[in-house]
Amino acid sequence: MSRIRSVATATARDRRAFLAATGAVSLSAGIGFALRPGTSEAATDTAATTTHGRPVAVSRRAPAAPLAPYTRGTTLSTVAAPRPGSGFRRLGDGPAWPRVVRGDLAAPKAGRAGRRTALAAFVQFTDLHLVDVQHPLRYEYLRAQTASAWRPQESLSVPGAVSLVERVNALRGAPVTGSPLHFVMTTGDNTDNNAKTELDWFLKVMSGGRITPNSGDPTRYEGVQDSDLKLYWQPDAALRDADKQLGFPRIQGFLAAAIREVRSPGLNLPWYSTVGNHDSLPGGCYAPGDSFFADFAVGGRKLMTLDESLGTAIWKNVKKGGDPKGADFKAMLKSQARKMRSVTPDEGRAPFTPAEYLRAHLDPAHAGVGPVGHGYSQANLAAKTQYYSFRIADDVLGVSLDSTDPGGHYEGSLGTAQLRWLERTLKAADRNKEHVIVFSHHTSKSMRNLREDPAHPGERRHGGDEVLSVLGAHRSVLAWVNGHSHKNDITPHSAPDGRSFWEVSTASHVDFPQLARVIEIADNHDGTVSLFTTLIESGAPHGTDFTDLSQTGLAALYRELSFNAPGARTDLSGEPGDRNTELVLKKG
Repeated sequence: MSRIRSVATATARDRRAFLAATGAVSLSAGIGFALRPGTSEAATDTAATTTHGRPVAVSRRAPAAPLAPYTRGTTLSTVAAPRPGSGFRRLGDGPAWPRVVRGDLAAPKAGRAGRRTALAAFVQFTDLHLVDVQHPLRYEYLRAQTASAWRPQESLSVPGAVSLVERVNALRGAPVTGSPLHFVMTTGDNTDNNAKTELDWFLKVMSGGRITPNSGDPTRYEGVQDSDLKLYWQPDAALRDADKQLGFPRIQGFLAAAIREVRSPGLNLPWYSTVGNHDSLPGGCYAPGDSFFADFAVGGRKLMTLDESLGTAIWKNVKKGGDPKGADFKAMLKSQARKMRSVTPDEGRAPFTPAEYLRAHLDPAHAGVGPVGHGYSQANLAAKTQYYSFRIADDVLGVSLDSTDPGGHYEGSLGTAQLRWLERTLKAADRNKEHVIVFSHHTSKSMRNLREDPAHPGERRHGGDEVLSVLGAHRSVLAWVNGHSHKNDITPHSAPDGRSFWEVSTASHVDFPQLARVIEIADNHDGTVSLFTTLIESGAPHGTDFTDLSQTGLAALYRELSFNAPGARTDLSGEPGDRNTELVLKKG
């Protein structure tokens, strides 16, 4: 007999007694759990405990009948694709991406569709990169060295993200099982430059509110797109900049629209947060805490051009991790003082500390549907940690890791204290015969940065291989869900005795194809579990109208500009087996 338990049949008596006492009910297939504020378990340096041993799931009101499977609103129906032509390509409705059944880790058994029971369903957002495009510390001038230094679509990141929220709010539940969606998890790089402006915008996008994606002068844009520099797309100007020479349009009124107020309805689901390197580190790569960078961020000078040889040297150093504290970057900025342009100073652009990041999440003004803190708690503040566990469903535990390295560089790792906490959490899940979904920003392949955390001198850092070893030692682990790479990639990790798991990496929402992912967990009642992954786009139409500068029109343009961004990678969609899938696991 399968040891896998559905939400309807779990037998952890102590937890069930408590659930019954609090009015929570274990529900059958198609009925989901929502999470009330205060149900996450913060990570401390010692084994975390709660009154009843672990976080508690609380059901939300069940629909009258299970929702039917569907494809509308997902990439199983249609995907944005370029229309025929050359130069600047317009987008339209493209062919759907089919679902691929992957049996790398276990053979899919016939008849499972008729047997399966839904355990949980959720949505992953990753790498939203909400950008304060006028921020003085941005290094747009490195565009010649890396396309990620500046993207022509970045000024529309806020309406683009709001449109993704609108898409999730419109979904009728989980596409395959018909289960209601339980929550949304962001897996880091929610912001772009560790700026308080960006953090405020992110929290309002997710929980609802009015956002003015502007900083500095409240009446006008003061960034590189109004600089008369040919290096950047000048949308309002007649100047034949480098992008217009490639076919980019002139759109008069674009910049005024880009800094206009945007309204987010907020998610109609609970949401949880995971931290990424762009949230923690200035520029996404330099160790925090340098007063020079903090003063520069809020100041009135901005560098917009740089000699190509200097830019090449800076970027090569960043790529190899040769300047984790930003000493060379600082020296370059000081040497270029005479070439900087004046902008309006703004204290709102100040970098945020880890404690400020936690307090902002814990602010009841940003609670939205909940939970307050979005996974983080006062215990995280006290322990100075940004990792935690939370209850997904009666038999499913979520674990959010902090894979950023405060020592600097954009790659990640875990400290020993966090790794040991992870081991304890997984051992407890094994004992309780639970399933576990692990979330982080970095992928296993991008956790190679073992620099010491300045706040924990002498503590070892552990890379992706060690994390894989820990996860592969526990039967409870079903998947490791992450981002960072901006690319869809699903990797099987094989281990004996039912300890295999899938690593699911999802494309960003800043680079084309601008996606998020629905993940469903189902018990097949034959000794296997299936994970269904379904990619979704924002709710904006695929087609654009250059005269439509409404919030929805800007969100559509955000996608089309990202497709046409010079130097943008064309492989971020991944292969068919990295997109819409059924991932089978032996968990009997």
